Amino acid sequence: MRKGPLGIAVSCEGEGVLQVRFAPSGLSFPLSCVSGDVSTTYNQIDLKYDRDPASLEITAPSPVRWSLTVGQQKPGG
Repeated sequence: MRKGPLGIAVSCEGEGVLQVRFAPSGLSFPLSCVSGDVSTTYNQIDLKYDRDPASLEITAPSPVRWSLTVGQQKPGG
């Protein structure tokens, strides 16, 4: 991942708590998921330097369905 803003959007449906972890920065956040409704959260972090390798880990109970979108602008805008 390049330095600069990194956007992470997560949606889920089903009963339980979804956990997102970004390594190696240590960023971690939960999302409470509800049966019959879609819950969504968006987080943006500013990476101060390039990170290679980098990874996202998603954990959730089996009844939870989820989607993940990660985005970063191209260099120069």
